[in-house]
Amino acid sequence: MAKILIENREYEVEDGQNLLQACLSHGFNIPYFCWHPAMHSAGACRQCAVKVFKDENDTRGRIVMSCVMPVAKGMRVSIDDPEAKAFRENVIEWLMSNHPHDCPVCDEGGECHLQDMTQMTGHVYRRFRFKKRTYKNQYLGPLVNHEMNRCIQCYRCVRFYRGYAGGRDLDAFASRNRVYFGRSEDGVLESPFSGNLVEVCPTGVFTDKTLKSHFARKWDLQTAPSVCVHCGVGCNIIPGERYGELRRVSNRYNGEVNGYFLCDRGRFGYEFVNSPQRVKEALLKTADGVQEVSKEEALRLASHMIGMGGKVMAVGSPRATVETNFALRTLAGAENFYSGFSRHEARLASLIVEVMEKGPARSPSLKEVRSADAVLVLGEDVTNTAPILALALRQAAKNGPLKTAMKLGIPFWDDMAIKTATQGKKGPFYAAAPYATDDDDAAVKTFHGPPVEIARFAAAIARELNPSLPIVDGHSEETASLAREVAQALLEAERPLVVSGTGSGSEAVIQAAANVAWALCARGKKAGLTMVMPECDSLGAALIDSKGLDEAFAAAAEGEFDTLVIAENDIFRRMETEDAENFLASFSHVIVIDHVINDTVKAAHITLPGASFAESTGTLINFEGRAQKFFQVFVSAGAQQASWRWLKDMMDSTGLKLQKWESLDDVTSDAAAVIPAFEKITRAAPKHGFRIAGQKIPRQTHRRSGRTAVEADKTVYESKPTEDEDTPFSFSMEGFQGQPPSPLIARFWAPGWNSVQSVTKYQEYAGGPLRGGDPGLRLIEPKVAGAPFFKAVPISFKARKYGWLLVPMPRLFGSEELSVFSPPLASLQAKPFIGIAEEDAERLEVEEGDEIAVRANGKSFGLPAIFVPGLTRGVAAVPLLPGMAMLTLPAWGVLTRAKRRAA
Repeated sequence: MAKILIENREYEVEDGQNLLQACLSHGFNIPYFCWHPAMHSAGACRQCAVKVFKDENDTRGRIVMSCVMPVAKGMRVSIDDPEAKAFRENVIEWLMSNHPHDCPVCDEGGECHLQDMTQMTGHVYRRFRFKKRTYKNQYLGPLVNHEMNRCIQCYRCVRFYRGYAGGRDLDAFASRNRVYFGRSEDGVLESPFSGNLVEVCPTGVFTDKTLKSHFARKWDLQTAPSVCVHCGVGCNIIPGERYGELRRVSNRYNGEVNGYFLCDRGRFGYEFVNSPQRVKEALLKTADGVQEVSKEEALRLASHMIGMGGKVMAVGSPRATVETNFALRTLAGAENFYSGFSRHEARLASLIVEVMEKGPARSPSLKEVRSADAVLVLGEDVTNTAPILALALRQAAKNGPLKTAMKLGIPFWDDMAIKTATQGKKGPFYAAAPYATDDDDAAVKTFHGPPVEIARFAAAIARELNPSLPIVDGHSEETASLAREVAQALLEAERPLVVSGTGSGSEAVIQAAANVAWALCARGKKAGLTMVMPECDSLGAALIDSKGLDEAFAAAAEGEFDTLVIAENDIFRRMETEDAENFLASFSHVIVIDHVINDTVKAAHITLPGASFAESTGTLINFEGRAQKFFQVFVSAGAQQASWRWLKDMMDSTGLKLQKWESLDDVTSDAAAVIPAFEKITRAAPKHGFRIAGQKIPRQTHRRSGRTAVEADKTVYESKPTEDEDTPFSFSMEGFQGQPPSPLIARFWAPGWNSVQSVTKYQEYAGGPLRGGDPGLRLIEPKVAGAPFFKAVPISFKARKYGWLLVPMPRLFGSEELSVFSPPLASLQAKPFIGIAEEDAERLEVEEGDEIAVRANGKSFGLPAIFVPGLTRGVAAVPLLPGMAMLTLPAWGVLTRAKRRAA
């Protein structure tokens, strides 16, 4: 650590930092625009000027841009020097000369970095008296709004979109004071990370279009720390509510997980909470149809069904919390609880748990993924199954060339110099998938083939690393050479990483990926092994019980069970329709707890309205094995309550009273005591009794407006805030206003810093972890001893004369169950199709867009053909989209050209 003097006081700073980062880390306020902790320095705005002095005798000094000035031992710096202050004020006056000054009508008003920095520099009077430059705004799709007149040309948007996220359809156009940031023409932004422009942009050029339809200012939103429920990554989010409606989701920094960014599904999928398809009241199916009943009546009927004496079966869900699944297990007994996976999902999940618990390879955090210097992706379309993992992998792909720049003495934060030195070179990033994916452009080389060939390719790599493993015959010289190249690149890396998961639907691919990582560990490498799982608590459900729905079906067929309780699981998405109907018909009573209407809810005798993530508190375990707690944001107006609480009430009403569960912490503690994998889970976040100076933490800001008028249209009396028995938070403005522990940060704000850039005030150092450590607790650590390798090598793929191997093709918009209820995302869903290789079109005698008749798993349906690059002859890709028949994939099927209808 170096020591420097800032305003004649000595401070220790981290080696390798730039001056801006060092000053911000010590709490100094320096205005800036183009610098970003994740994208580093560009030197484009000239706003962060400070004065540096040669020594104690230097009274004149020189002005430097702090974001591009490395710290040096003994450096003397002045931020408040009059000349530096005047320089910064002049710079912002230039930047503001063409700004429309439309803060009152700008969506960014009140949380605008430009507002903060203008006030910080002291620029309060406008002297520019000429005609302002104006632009034409663009339509960029249903997610992001464009108002180019507010631009200050900081280049952050392009640096993120193109440089960090790999997008190609947004760029900088024109020159000097006419520079324009947008697309070449109007159209929907193609990047799955486009929503981050909303937070990356320091002004109101790019704003949240979904918020626009139900706008509220930042200070009026009621917020709480939460976790995204739309995939298995577990990104940290801050949902905001006003008038009983979820208004937006913004990023909650967690350096170990998502860092500063979210994917578009996670940011904009929240509107399912406001959907008219929500279950808001208890529903009872009668001979006359479905009718609403009171909470008390529904609970009485449900408890009667459970307490009639017959056996109860409980089906959990990989999208339900740890507490809900454990409560189900407690209600029915461990032997009668089923995790809610399909048979195929259960096998894959059980295998991943085995690999994580018994193997020597560490399941890395996303922070560790971003630092990997060699990557091998096997069978996973990462952008569509775990988008923020894909974003992290893109950063890992740059680490190889980064070493070259570092050897030239270029600091890691000098973004422009590094780009000049590396010239777009790619690091050792290799991807193997059944078809060309959105991640292929980041890879130095790719391999495309059906899952069995991907497994064989990985087995060949593992064999190169460990000669005791079985020989893989039948590869072409090109494939064998690529396997040798990949093995050598992984061996030469300091932090190699292997990525796989359930996306290919192949156990063989998961086993082969584990072999590669374990072989690296056996060679002394600290190899990482990331296993992608599809839902927000897939790993948590698998750790409780991996029995799938097929086992539940078999047990129900024996006729021993009378009542079925299902929580937050649409089994029609996981079973054939006929099987699901027969399964439900084998019970006299079916009780379903869920928060959206689906086919399982429609088939239930009683439906109890569950609470969404925004209306409840719980624990989720992401695919890293990190337990993270999310907290209730608001109290719903209907009868909704957390699923575990419905189960607790049923147990109490039946007289079982197996547990004294007064709060969520009691359920979590019992789960930790009963299930060995959850032993540490109670330490994931402070318990409900946590207080700071005797005070709870407010969900509402100290600036919240209209609090006493919110319910004035209903009553003249001010209602008492709802008591929260499960969390350290209050549903009010009252409480501790300082910085809470990192798992309890409900919003980022500091005096003078109203925008999301205020996160630096919560970090140990600018760009570093949150004070006290980033939220979450790892539950699974690798075994020190070597692992038993998987010895089997699958037989090579052979195309069939009259058949095609159908492989899954997950989509970012449409494949996840809840986000399809968000209208903006639903508008971006692709229409159902079947992907084929272009060379197979000749075999089928079809052109792109023609309908193909598909027969598979006893089903027949027609889909338009789309040519998918990278598909092997004899392999077809089936997207997982709403309205399509449920298929367990991979599976063999028959494709024929559909008969053309007569004109």
